[in-house]
Amino acid sequence: MKRLLAPSVVTIAASASLAIAATAAMVAGCGDSSKASPDPPPGPGPDGGTSAFEWRLPVGFPTPKVPNDNPMTAEKVDLGRHLFYDTRLSGNGTFSCASCHEQGKAFTDGLARSKGSTGELHPRGSMSLTNVGYAKTLTWANDLMGTLEKQALVPMFGEAPIELGLAGHQAEMLEKLRKEPYYQTAFPRAFPGTDEPFATLRIVEALSAFQRTLISGRSPYDKWAFGGEKNALSDSAKRGRDLFFSETLECFHCHGGFNFSDSSTHTGGPSSEGQFHNTALYNLDGKGAYPADNRGLMDVSTNPADMGRFKAPTLRNIAVTAPYMHDGSIATLEEVLDHYAAGGRTIKTGPNAGDGSKSPLKSEFVIGFVISDEQKRDVIHFLESLTDNDFLTDPRFANPWTAGRTP
Repeated sequence: MKRLLAPSVVTIAASASLAIAATAAMVAGCGDSSKASPDPPPGPGPDGGTSAFEWRLPVGFPTPKVPNDNPMTAEKVDLGRHLFYDTRLSGNGTFSCASCHEQGKAFTDGLARSKGSTGELHPRGSMSLTNVGYAKTLTWANDLMGTLEKQALVPMFGEAPIELGLAGHQAEMLEKLRKEPYYQTAFPRAFPGTDEPFATLRIVEALSAFQRTLISGRSPYDKWAFGGEKNALSDSAKRGRDLFFSETLECFHCHGGFNFSDSSTHTGGPSSEGQFHNTALYNLDGKGAYPADNRGLMDVSTNPADMGRFKAPTLRNIAVTAPYMHDGSIATLEEVLDHYAAGGRTIKTGPNAGDGSKSPLKSEFVIGFVISDEQKRDVIHFLESLTDNDFLTDPRFANPWTAGRTP
């Protein structure tokens, strides 16, 4: 079956190459005077090389995979953090990566379907960046999107839909960054020995390095399971854990492992393919059809069997990432459990009407189950125990452009 790259990826890859080599006249930066610079970046400086990065992994966590051509350094991570929160990385200067990935919401935005910098409504919700460095594939449904470096180009330069809206604005964006006093030191320190550190390639490398540090593994569940804290988990959450990992509910088949996802990878781990599942949310035609603007992996693979197949995201911090599913069409965790208990969703009226439980394409694990109200509360309490408040408030991941100094 023919494989297709998403059109936006093809476009942005070309755009990025152009940006890297760009020597065109630059457009004067706008509003930079209001972007007070933070303190000078740490590190030994361009003449002294870069500093080794210390992962500070939670107990039992493996080391994320890192591309050989983009090794982790403290300077690169620090630069990536500043870029992540910088609105100069949008075509109209209004959006940053953090606009759709808020730390307090486990780096989601709380919307059913995200909006880009131009106000365009996206077909899908913002995915959590929790433990994104362990993701086998990126985005909701693209088995060809395997690295953060490649994925970063999508929100920057993609046009279907527009996210940061930088297509056609690369030179302008780079010029704005060059004028920022902090970056004048930070880029050369992050990329010593580079002829032109101010380049799109360096931006995506720094952003990717920062995102690999977004590791969450200090929730009450972790403290109970790996830290020996017997009282970290309530009795109800413990009962919920037993149900979660039971063959009755089947949850663990798609949300297993240390990352509660079946699409994880790490250094020293076995080689595996990304996994995608049809969770029976829709069945428009009795044959398993999903809405035309949101058909899952099929939009990339062109294989009809991939209709409605999406990645099972990590469940870490799931309690703070409502609404749920790829299109935010389920509001609460309780309703998510109801959906799976029914073996699929039934929509009685409207353009998306259909009985998902009868979809011939749904996952073999979405078979339905019977659960009491008390058992449902137990499972919810277990899912809530995966909330890592240290991660949600960790200053290492917070906006470095402090109050009154935000770009």
